[in-house]
Amino acid sequence: MQYRDLGSTGVKVSPLCLGCMNFGSRTEETESIRIIHEALDAGINFVDTANVYGRGASETILGKALKGRRDQVVIATKFVGSVGPGPNDRGASRSHAVQQVEASLMRLDTDRIDLYQLHLPDPETPIEETLAALTDLIRQGKVHYIGTSNFAAWQICEALWMGERYNLARPVCEQPGYNILWRSNEKELLPFCTKYGIAVIPLHPLASGWLSGKYRKGREAPPDSRGIAQKWDFASPRSQQRLEAIERLIALAEELGITLSQMSLAWLLAKPSVTSPIIGPRTLEQYRDNVAALDVVLEEGILQKVDEIVPPGTNLWP
Repeated sequence: MQYRDLGSTGVKVSPLCLGCMNFGSRTEETESIRIIHEALDAGINFVDTANVYGRGASETILGKALKGRRDQVVIATKFVGSVGPGPNDRGASRSHAVQQVEASLMRLDTDRIDLYQLHLPDPETPIEETLAALTDLIRQGKVHYIGTSNFAAWQICEALWMGERYNLARPVCEQPGYNILWRSNEKELLPFCTKYGIAVIPLHPLASGWLSGKYRKGREAPPDSRGIAQKWDFASPRSQQRLEAIERLIALAEELGITLSQMSLAWLLAKPSVTSPIIGPRTLEQYRDNVAALDVVLEEGILQKVDEIVPPGTNLWP
């Protein structure tokens, strides 16, 4: 396993991050723990969850799985999302940050969170209030580093500037949407993160299953797929455009003797701005397919062919 720097920190993380969003909701506990253990045994030392995943069940399962192995792992979790009906059960206020870090620590059964991330921007809370609260948590030893998720470049810039101005903790990592079909972040966000040493751990690397090869032009979607459950409109012009691109991408992957998901992950791993794509397997089979991408190296000619199918900076999803 070739480990990578988490941005400008001294922390080393695996080139794939195990996302735990499905654990405790779409994946039951025993299977979830089996996936986590197999990932740890393979050398993956970076896991990502959130307080809202499975209404806290994801963090609880992760805590159980890491019994006796906590020091091997860099744990990333998130807050800001709604955890209840009350007006203060969401957001990036000092009150919510302090409350949620304690709840996450309890569920994870640990004394510290390695990377504590804002799950999304909170326009109602001044970023300096959030950074001050997170700085206190770092000083207390409950959090080691902080990061952002779903932030625009200007919002990360504001956080860096306010942190510098008031001598507060600054984000070391951003978790943006990024995959072969979703390339608009190449225009500004990714260059910004590279310039200022911000780690990039892309979410949706397989575009919610579109880049797994399960959705094909002229074929029925699998009955147990997310697309059927959420009643996606596969006949829309945008979906048809996406399916056309996917057919070409599948053909390219078949030429290489790999799956579309492996090629999609290897494509992200080849990007200099990317630290660790977040895989989100629902089953052990999906995990094993995804982790095999670590053995795939895409040559420049293949990367150019991908650019011809989906040009840099464009969006075919979501």
